[in-house]
Amino acid sequence: MNYLSKGISKEKLLELYRAMLKPRMIEEKMLILLRQGKISKWFSGIGQEAISIGVASALTKDEYILPMHRNLGVFTTRGIPLFRLFAQWQGKSSGFTNGRDRSFHFGTQEYKIVGMISHLGPQLGVADGIALADLLKKRQKVTAVFTGEGATSEGDFHEALNVAAVWGLPVLFCVENNGYGLSTPISEQFRCEHIADKGKGYGMEAYIINGNNILEVYSKVNELCESIRKKPRPVLLEFKTFRMRGHEEASGTKYVPKKLLEEWAAKDPLENYVEYLHAQGLLSEEMEVEFKKEIIHEIDENLQLAFAEGQVQFNESKELKDVYKEFDYQDIKPNNETRNIRLVDAISESLKQSMEKHENLVILGQDIADYGGVFKITEGFVEAFGTDRVRNTPICESAIVSAAMGLSINGMKCVMEMQFADFVSSGFNPLVNYLAKVHYRWNEKADVVVRMPCGGGVGAGPFHSQTNEAWFTKTPGLKVVYPAFPYDAKGLLATAINDPNPVLFFEHKALYRSIYQEVPSAYYTLPFGEAALLKEGEEVSIVTYGAGVHWALECLEQNPEIQADLLDLRTLQPLDTFAIFESVKKTGKLIILQEDSLFGGIASDISALVMEECFEFLDAPVKRVGSLETPVPFAKSLENNYLPKERFLKSLLELIKY
Repeated sequence: MNYLSKGISKEKLLELYRAMLKPRMIEEKMLILLRQGKISKWFSGIGQEAISIGVASALTKDEYILPMHRNLGVFTTRGIPLFRLFAQWQGKSSGFTNGRDRSFHFGTQEYKIVGMISHLGPQLGVADGIALADLLKKRQKVTAVFTGEGATSEGDFHEALNVAAVWGLPVLFCVENNGYGLSTPISEQFRCEHIADKGKGYGMEAYIINGNNILEVYSKVNELCESIRKKPRPVLLEFKTFRMRGHEEASGTKYVPKKLLEEWAAKDPLENYVEYLHAQGLLSEEMEVEFKKEIIHEIDENLQLAFAEGQVQFNESKELKDVYKEFDYQDIKPNNETRNIRLVDAISESLKQSMEKHENLVILGQDIADYGGVFKITEGFVEAFGTDRVRNTPICESAIVSAAMGLSINGMKCVMEMQFADFVSSGFNPLVNYLAKVHYRWNEKADVVVRMPCGGGVGAGPFHSQTNEAWFTKTPGLKVVYPAFPYDAKGLLATAINDPNPVLFFEHKALYRSIYQEVPSAYYTLPFGEAALLKEGEEVSIVTYGAGVHWALECLEQNPEIQADLLDLRTLQPLDTFAIFESVKKTGKLIILQEDSLFGGIASDISALVMEECFEFLDAPVKRVGSLETPVPFAKSLENNYLPKERFLKSLLELIKY
């Protein structure tokens, strides 16, 4: 192996050796513990240490790294105490996830490491967001993110590279090409000769690096980091290497030709580097033995600390509490000066006032800048706040949701406009698997609001009319807000932006320009989890939200003889169960109206809750009313019959007569 040490001090050369030796020795110990049943799983990076060590050594301690399965060297190079790593792998409290996640599925702000999720791809977009925050704050930093050659087939890889290129983000995309995605060889994964070739399509620099040569890795990455800090831009790095053990230990390596294993064993990054240091007279056998003794002692000492700690204890209240970051709600009262404005105006006004209040707030979305968004909610925002904070995005919802997460990690707030709520399916994975789980997993906030223009009644057809809140009320860690009036929309959006947890903010398109209300002109907030009692009566309780509120109001106005409690939920997560139960206990009858198709919707859960908590107060079965079990049709005659508005009165009267 050709080692070029020009410009690298003797001290650094030995430091790189020790940095590689440490994770190798930890791994060898972990493989023994795995066989003894003292850890549950292991993803080996033996043979790939030079990449983790070289990259981590080139970055400064305050620059973020987003590692993967085989990057133990990133964690050890950053100086994480070994007992905490060992405790993490054993599911102990001294780890980083309180036993809630395993191996390297964690992050730590203290060491500027952001851990992976099993879906791999989203962390590439997260790196974009972290780098964007540095760019906006004019900090000369680099963000490095790792992935394997297998994940380069995921859409998230292509989306993240494209966003980084378009925005000129200082990201090192580090691809460890180790020959196999679990058992699938690269010949069955892609047809281009090199992964680095993919960089050309995105207009970015790309380099192929011998991932088993520590000096080549360190020198090239260090050179690039120094350059990128001065001239921010993304760079794609393909590290040619090999995985000497199974994808994880249970997988084995029977699918790998013996000759190929022997060929790469001869290229071992640690053994070859040791020979080089010996040949250069930089490392003696005595020094080597001494280094190994020190590391063995450190490993054993820290293992004892980890083993001595008891198993994590289940505490139901703590488990539930840690799903969300604690939010200290600030109740800011509205002023007396009001204007009669539409729902769309109230949302725009709230967003603008929040941009003025929070200098670290960034808005992301398709066509939101000069064009003002398809609903013109951000019209004039570029003139007020500039294109740095009001950013048009490419059409890549997954990468943008992930980038919003990265902004949050690096100290920013983000509002993302999902152009239509229907399109959230393209960004579903990072929402439900990253943002929703991140605080529970490793105590990191997701200070992100996703605005969701939704709903039918406007003849927009199957892909622009869904009201898909039930996709998210099912997911612990997300908050779901669904206002029906301008006043509520303005105050609740302000609260959503203040809240450090991920919020899905649903805005019904048919209400945007049809509903007017007197709305305070100044900034104010409204609390989550408090339903609004719009009408009071003794006969029946009507629970609804969004457009359903206006359908129910119209129905009651046309039938004044009906004496009903009408509850507008306003937020679906958290849900005001107290208000629902109190109303049901008073009236003895409940009908729940939702625009979404009936099966699996929020109405089903409310019905179940009432049956469990208020059964003895009920004088009739709980009634649910929703749309047909079909996609949303386009033709007006079909859509009118799809929606539950016309069926609601019939169901309501049937319940009252029961």
